[in-house]
Amino acid sequence: MPKEKAMGAYLMVYFKDDTHGLYMALSKDGYSFTDVNQGKPVIAGDTIAEQKGIRDPYIYRGADNMFYMALTDLHIYAQKEGYRNTQWERDGKQYGWGNNRGLVLMKSADLLHWSHQVLRVDKAFPELADIGCAWAPEMIYDEVKKKPMLYFTMRFGSGKEKVYYTYMNQSFDRMETLPMPLFEYPNGVAYIDADITKVGNKFHMFYASHDGASGVKQAVSDSVHTGYVYDPKWYDPEPVGCEAPTVYKLIGKNKWILIYDIYRINPHNFGFSETTDFVNFKNLGRFNDGIMKSTNFSVPKHPAVIQITKKEAQKLANYWKMDMKF
Repeated sequence: MPKEKAMGAYLMVYFKDDTHGLYMALSKDGYSFTDVNQGKPVIAGDTIAEQKGIRDPYIYRGADNMFYMALTDLHIYAQKEGYRNTQWERDGKQYGWGNNRGLVLMKSADLLHWSHQVLRVDKAFPELADIGCAWAPEMIYDEVKKKPMLYFTMRFGSGKEKVYYTYMNQSFDRMETLPMPLFEYPNGVAYIDADITKVGNKFHMFYASHDGASGVKQAVSDSVHTGYVYDPKWYDPEPVGCEAPTVYKLIGKNKWILIYDIYRINPHNFGFSETTDFVNFKNLGRFNDGIMKSTNFSVPKHPAVIQITKKEAQKLANYWKMDMKF
């Protein structure tokens, strides 16, 4: 895998509610992002998902220098779009809002050509047969176990959501271990959308808490999958509901940017905060309110950002006929 000094650009993946497709945007500086396809999907959700729509994309560079994506297999408007005859796949009273059972797993060597398949979480282990949802999957490499760890939001029936983790096989098509809870929020409060960043010897997990309102909190641990300590502080500065936190590091700098999806505003937008110590955060505002720019797209949902090399960025830009030089 390339070291940070070899990196020269940033790639953001996101989705939009109106299409339930996958989008990509490139950045030279980590502050201004340009969609590779003029704000149109690069992959249509109905070509890769059982529910004919995807949400919550996450992208990750593996230890093998391959690119991996994990996405929620869920279309919340599938009835209106004619993909099914009911609001949800199953009874909403029994299984809750958006009840889905699958994740879309993708793999690529070049960010252009992707293999894909649906992982039916409910069929992976008998204990998971009655799950009510499988949302917002993310990945991180466990340096102790030398395996990729997949973690995602899950609930049983219509119960409270929380995040579970599992280890994937080498082919990235099967869970090797029964998903186990990653963190327990006090008093059984629901939480979703975990995102883990390793900084030094600490693991910083940001997540969306539903503790009276939806906002971003942080838990820190010495281990990737256990020991996260509850912190009651809210880390987003927004007065309205936020979810889907994600963190990326600025190349060559001791700075990280925390993004959160401000879903309680119309139109949707992202908010951004910058930190050097994961204690103090500077509010950078929303897209196109200040330093953060989305140059040719709007209403994005649930982002993830990775560092890529200039060569990888230029290959993407050339493929999508962008007028960008890296």
